[in-house]
Amino acid sequence: MDTEAKPSERDRSSAPAAGSEEGPRSLRIPDRLTASISWRRTAALGAVCSVFVLLLSNFVVQPFLIPSGSMEPTLRVGDRVLVNKLAYRFGSVPQRGDVVVFDGTGSFVQEAPQENPVTGLLHGVAASLGLAEPAETDYVKRVVGVGGDRVVCCDRRGRVEVNGRPVDEGYLYPGDAPSGVRFDIVVPDGTLWMMGDHRSNSRDSRDHLGEPGGGMVPVDMVIGRVDWIGWPLGRLGSLPDSAALAGVRATGGAHG
Repeated sequence: MDTEAKPSERDRSSAPAAGSEEGPRSLRIPDRLTASISWRRTAALGAVCSVFVLLLSNFVVQPFLIPSGSMEPTLRVGDRVLVNKLAYRFGSVPQRGDVVVFDGTGSFVQEAPQENPVTGLLHGVAASLGLAEPAETDYVKRVVGVGGDRVVCCDRRGRVEVNGRPVDEGYLYPGDAPSGVRFDIVVPDGTLWMMGDHRSNSRDSRDHLGEPGGGMVPVDMVIGRVDWIGWPLGRLGSLPDSAALAGVRATGGAHG
């Protein structure tokens, strides 16, 4: 009996135990395949999302990092605003009082600065996502005069006049005068007269009066209208609406 039992014990001990190497070996390949497929799906999803965001930024709404204090207190340094690129796409034109982002090449900057193409591309992508400062030729200002308007500084109380109407600009930086520079200009059709809200800290149309174009920004160089503040969260919301220029009436041939 004993002699027959021992071999059976040896057989049991030498038999492959449940969960031996054969099991895990058969599971390793599927695990690797699953990980590879998961990684590829994640990469593909990330690529699709990136393309979608870039298309959205290029054609619909673009985040824009405010790099200076020229538009304080309306916009502060470090704010991320959302620029509505559809605002002027279907026949609409910039109106007095609009805060817009525009390309200042040919008006505020006579020539675009030279840069490395690769560096420029990477910076452009980052800027279009609001992760980097905008291009040196991009500006954000308020439209004070449109085509046909006569803009004068200043009346007896120091206010800017548009088409003979004094403007009480409640959006100006506290303590700032409407302008430290006197001017009397007529805005050519198809162009805009731009000024920052922080007048003593803004290089705008006033600073380019003696240059080609006289500081006027062509309407077709406007990138879009600033409609919302997206960051920081404490300032999240639409841009404050100002009726300061709403009462200005157009002269002959002027827009809106």
